[in-house]
Amino acid sequence: MIAVVHHPAYVAPGQPRSGYQWNKNGAIRDLLREAGEAIEWFEPDAMPRRWIEAAHDPDYVAEVIEVRVPREKERRIGFPIDATVAERAQLVPGGTYLAAKLALDRGYAANSAGGSHHALADTGAGYCVFNDLAIAAIRLIEERTVARLMIVDCDVHQGDGTAALTAGRPGIATYSIHAAKNFPARKARSTLDVPLADGTGDAAYLETLEATLAPMLDAERPELILYQAGIDPFAGDRLGRLDLTDDGLARRERLVARLAIERGVPLASTVGGGYADDVVALARRHVAAILTLGRAFADARQRTVFTRV
Repeated sequence: MIAVVHHPAYVAPGQPRSGYQWNKNGAIRDLLREAGEAIEWFEPDAMPRRWIEAAHDPDYVAEVIEVRVPREKERRIGFPIDATVAERAQLVPGGTYLAAKLALDRGYAANSAGGSHHALADTGAGYCVFNDLAIAAIRLIEERTVARLMIVDCDVHQGDGTAALTAGRPGIATYSIHAAKNFPARKARSTLDVPLADGTGDAAYLETLEATLAPMLDAERPELILYQAGIDPFAGDRLGRLDLTDDGLARRERLVARLAIERGVPLASTVGGGYADDVVALARRHVAAILTLGRAFADARQRTVFTRV
């Protein structure tokens, strides 16, 4: 079975004048339920405040938890922060952390939300409140669950917040492959950034991904991968620019899974970006990513290929 982390609070009510599809997490949950016994569900605890503060400025953490985020920060995030959003913002990092712990035991696990890679130390940004990837990574390293991990970000947008929040921290390496001319305008510096031209397409994207990610995995030798599996490189995505097809996205997941499996590295995925008016079609792409990754690791276990390093 594929381990999937989900919490009812992930499905928050929509926000007025927000471009974020708030109901996509509910659609992801419902579509995963259709997989029946193929999915084993897990519910996370909220990330303790001290671990959120290990990545974010305590004053900003207090603003979110106490529901008093200044209007200028709400504009940068893209929606107002109410009590429901504040609760969700604390649960999603807990979900990514739990997915990581499950992946270490099972080879693969997914958080049905998360991938909030634009949140910075003292503010959220780009529909991201707290940076679950950075928070989970810092906790895993500092509590010595693993000594080395990599955050692999395949969202169409650069993982600027993740890069900034983990820069200089021993044991954490960051990789981002993204559209060079897309948001954010001011990029941070990941351990390795792979900027791509608009309209790159499946073949060039996949060739570049393997040519850059494989040697980095060999050099960093992570004990765990946190994977931001954004599906916004899709050609029809409202905010994407790389022109990948559905087949290209599926091949991307199989490629990332193969590179991890060949090296015996567990992988935990997060949902990441994806933007469209058709929420069900959007959710199907996110679910396809989870199922493709999960099946790849399940097949590897059956072949006894996967062994944790």
